[in-house]
Amino acid sequence: MRLSKAVVCGGLILAGAAQANAGSVDAKLLDMLKANGSITAAQHAELSADLAREARKEKHAAKNVVKEKDFVAFRQAAGWAESTKLTGDMRVRQETIDVDGEPDFTGSRNKDRQRIRARLGAFTKINPEVETGIQVASGNGADRRATNENMDNYFDKKAVWLDLAYISYVPVAVPGLKTFAGKMKQPWMAMGDVIWDGDINPEGVAAGYTKKSGTTTFFGSGGYYVLKDAVDSEGFEIENDLALYQLQGGVAFDVSDSARWTLGASVYDFNNDKYGSTSSFRANGNTTDKFGLGEIFTQLDVIGLPLPLSLYGQYVQNYEARDMAATTIDDSDEDTAYLFGLRTNIAGVAFDYNYRDVDANGVVGGFTDSDFAVGYTNSSGHKLKLKYDFMKNFSIGATYFMAESDAVSSQKLKGVDADTLHVDLEAKF
Repeated sequence: MRLSKAVVCGGLILAGAAQANAGSVDAKLLDMLKANGSITAAQHAELSADLAREARKEKHAAKNVVKEKDFVAFRQAAGWAESTKLTGDMRVRQETIDVDGEPDFTGSRNKDRQRIRARLGAFTKINPEVETGIQVASGNGADRRATNENMDNYFDKKAVWLDLAYISYVPVAVPGLKTFAGKMKQPWMAMGDVIWDGDINPEGVAAGYTKKSGTTTFFGSGGYYVLKDAVDSEGFEIENDLALYQLQGGVAFDVSDSARWTLGASVYDFNNDKYGSTSSFRANGNTTDKFGLGEIFTQLDVIGLPLPLSLYGQYVQNYEARDMAATTIDDSDEDTAYLFGLRTNIAGVAFDYNYRDVDANGVVGGFTDSDFAVGYTNSSGHKLKLKYDFMKNFSIGATYFMAESDAVSSQKLKGVDADTLHVDLEAKF
């Protein structure tokens, strides 16, 4: 019987291999064998059960087989997802602004409001040498210095703006070099926010380079950034654009086993700036129409103390400054800005303090920190920031700006106190 069963099974296998519809052919063959007496009823039943079992196994295996084109598509999709990093943050803020002598009217610089900020970015490594970055952010208008949106207007939907859009080329043959084109994060190092508000993302082309030698790191960056197209009405060539040329270089090195020092210098030179819009470029206390900013900056990081400590500072001079009512202004008159401060961490609370003094034409009023003295130059004072991470990626913080300004008052008052308080809840992912 076992030999007969084996012969029959072999015949069934051969028949199945020769036919497209093997299952129905095998069942018919068994019926024929039983009908002509080649197999008994018991053998027919046993072989039919074997065939049914094999058919179930084949059907189950077929479900797990992925078509080649589907598999390729899956790999491509998975590869894109694997090389893309999604990042974002959400902040809820209570903001209070108090400018002395400011009347309470619509449009007053005094504020007591609640605000939100939402940002979402996708950063993808296209291949070993090319990356892209796209980020959208909330914002009350297209303000370059803010991504906050007021809680206001009867639950209206909030606007979303394109905040970043760039391509980055990182040549494998030149380690440490990174180039950018588009709307990018600031490619330069900043020790303070006197020149640039942290929310500003410049547009143009840029390159950055770092090189390590032992414990010493050399760094630099340079770029060309477009502010306004063809501002001088002499044609649409690139030389007629309002543009920024930027160059920076610096070094960071260990001065001891417990201290590291960073030194650097920057130049931010504006082309055709005398044609720039007074409302968006020369603004917020400026009285000049020319800007060429030279900066030196430094930071000393110390470890091994009871508390970590970083001391930092920057000094800026507008070497192109001239008063629009006259031909020139003296080097000592309204053309400098400086900041110095310290950072530490006390019992898990990050602590950051700085003092600054910003002359009327020391920096570009449309680009300086929008929160200190409500974003105006010709101001001086203090900034104190505290932040505590009480859960992973979730923090509470408070920032207090205590400034005195000759430019912030809508009533043209001098020496006006301008105080701002932020209380923030922030979640990151």
